[in-house]
Amino acid sequence: MAPPKKRPAATPEEGYAAQQARWQAAAQWGSETSMNELETVMWRSERHPQASSTIASLLILDQAPDWDRLVAAVDWASSLVLKARQRVVEPIVPTGPPAWAIDPHFHIGYHLRRHQLGARASMDDLLELVQDLLITPFDRTRPLWEATLIEGLEGGRAAYLLKLHHSLTDGLGAAQLLSAVQSRTRSHTDDKPVSDLPTTAGPTAWEVTTEGLRETISAAPMIAATAAAAVAGTLRDPSGAVSEGLRFAASLRRVLTPKVLERSPLLAGRDGRRWVLQTLDCRLDTLRAAGRAAGGSVNDAYLAALLGGMRRYHEAHGVDLEELQMTVPVSLRRADDPMGGNRFAGAMIAGPMGIEDPVERIAILRGVMLSEVNEPALDTFSLFTPIANRLPSAVGAAAMRLGSLNDLAASNVPGISESVYLAGAKVERAIPFGPLPGVAVMAVLGSYAGVCSVGFTLDDRAIESPALFAASMREGFDEVLALA
Repeated sequence: MAPPKKRPAATPEEGYAAQQARWQAAAQWGSETSMNELETVMWRSERHPQASSTIASLLILDQAPDWDRLVAAVDWASSLVLKARQRVVEPIVPTGPPAWAIDPHFHIGYHLRRHQLGARASMDDLLELVQDLLITPFDRTRPLWEATLIEGLEGGRAAYLLKLHHSLTDGLGAAQLLSAVQSRTRSHTDDKPVSDLPTTAGPTAWEVTTEGLRETISAAPMIAATAAAAVAGTLRDPSGAVSEGLRFAASLRRVLTPKVLERSPLLAGRDGRRWVLQTLDCRLDTLRAAGRAAGGSVNDAYLAALLGGMRRYHEAHGVDLEELQMTVPVSLRRADDPMGGNRFAGAMIAGPMGIEDPVERIAILRGVMLSEVNEPALDTFSLFTPIANRLPSAVGAAAMRLGSLNDLAASNVPGISESVYLAGAKVERAIPFGPLPGVAVMAVLGSYAGVCSVGFTLDDRAIESPALFAASMREGFDEVLALA
């Protein structure tokens, strides 16, 4: 396979213009004044850590950045990205979604911490520390992010952990944020833009309550008009309307009643109270070539590798399982959508774990995922969230527990294609980690500078042999990568 062609280096003028565009995008990131319905149900239904909404990015740095420079850089970024200084304001009763308001007590020293690994300085030691940091819940009265510089990693390196609440953004939005605020050079940048922070405190709980009630009442005529238009359309073209309705109803039935599978007996004992983190890497171009060799995409090859690893793990325990129930988030973002926030739906599929041939496994996954993406009712959950969000939070929590029917959740987040720096330290790897929303295994693939890093969050009661799991996953990926 021919090596990929290198892009010509940008001129200083092009580089400066690109940086200005990134800063402008960062200033607009997450600019919504209130949560959307999906974010609201994730926020109110969270029962951390068993049903968590914590996402994270672990950056491995070639050296420890200067602390004062890092503090200044993070403080600047938090002033540019308004959401970094906002807290959640809930209505007194659930008349609508929560609002975002500036935290009058914001202090960078609370959100940015520093930690030394000490004598134990390996990657495994780092992951043990990170899993303890991630399972610690957020202070829900403050802005929903925390960052930790971890020094003392072997080889003179360091790590930077950015921990976010899922109600702030999905994985793609987090990748957009990191790309927008991180530098493309090791040297200090002097001419960074400065944003004027709002001087008002933002809405009170009472104001959020009344605004939610007002919006609910004002939406009633629009709902009635939409219903009237639908009736009129049915009268004009009754056969077409009936056909479209039947098509959506069939899709709705498939989405809401996925194939009921035999649950994995190995993964049944989970409770989410303790997490174990693992990671593995591969070349992005190799994974892409492997997918193409079997007529699939990068995502198809990734899912096939995961299932190959899961099959090996089950076989090592003497368990024969043909299919594995899994959730695959599907992005609903359009090109003109604003940066940040959450725009995704979860596709529940029967993963063909028992198929040993990786080519056949990729081909089947290609068909399954194309079918799921084109389901008219894929985003059906959004039809119910406005109702759940106006009822006690236990209702939304019960709905979110549907995810615990799955054994595996697998997400794929396109990342940054070029090298970036953090306060003068070069980022060598960027490893994403997701929460455990009731599943036994959460896998997140993120790409950075041509390398794919997969972060695994494991329920330690479900995965009782983490070393065997890691070896099984490595074999599953090597099997798929060999197709390239």
